[in-house]
Amino acid sequence: MGNIISSSNSGSSSSSSSSKPFTNPFQSSKLLSTLRASRTKVHVPVPSGDAASKQPSIFSTLRWPNVSNPNDFIPLYSDCISKACSRTQEYLLFKDPEDKFHPNPEVLTQIFLMTYIGQSINLNMMATFNCTVMTPEQRVLLGADWVWAVLEKPTKNPRIQIAVQVLHTPTREAAAEDYPAEARTESLQMAQRESSNRTVCERMVDFCASIGKDCYALFLFMGRKNDAGGIYGVLSNNFQAAIGKCDKIDRELIENFFKGSRYLHTPTGMLQTITTKRDEEPLTVLIKFS
Repeated sequence: MGNIISSSNSGSSSSSSSSKPFTNPFQSSKLLSTLRASRTKVHVPVPSGDAASKQPSIFSTLRWPNVSNPNDFIPLYSDCISKACSRTQEYLLFKDPEDKFHPNPEVLTQIFLMTYIGQSINLNMMATFNCTVMTPEQRVLLGADWVWAVLEKPTKNPRIQIAVQVLHTPTREAAAEDYPAEARTESLQMAQRESSNRTVCERMVDFCASIGKDCYALFLFMGRKNDAGGIYGVLSNNFQAAIGKCDKIDRELIENFFKGSRYLHTPTGMLQTITTKRDEEPLTVLIKFS
């Protein structure tokens, strides 16, 4: 697939050879000697009363400035994903001895989302890494089940967006967009007619391309051949390169990305890669979520 969609290397980057190594001033033996000497030879008067309360502590001058890390949400995201995957796998791998329980794709998607959102609220990460669940009409028109967004501070505007579409094993796939008759509102029926000429994968590719290179399409596989309980992903901001070069963009085309792949990112590695890449750079990565 490399001749269809441009890919970049993983998110690791090497430091410039011209940069100077950091030297900790407190490792200098000469400085330590000076500090010891000043401690024994210099008498520092201790202020009393109000003067003492206004005098800054000597240790306050030794602290590093408290600079917030813009990627603090990444380990929190990884924790949320771990719990969501574990919970979903219980249903992916469950075998009913009476063969009566068969969770449909909608149930599996909701289990994943509910577990993820619940944990993200517990970790108070919604202000930096947000999750927006699509309405049924939006899911039909845009092809996305939900959208993750890295938010800028203090505006909370989306800096990076990841539109997620859940793909299931072929045995479940047929029911993926089969809404019950009573749930088919007039607006939903209009959305279905409007999008009938494109596959659900193509709708999401078009949606992400309309936003730009800082919007990624993530196809999340809940189960794959030979790994029914595995949760995988293909993420790219360059799927539109396949439009016109392939008959259609569908599950089969996207799953072909895994053929011959030797490296799969972790969820942590995925976010580190997309938050550190250069603007407008095409990027495609494969992820093992569980």
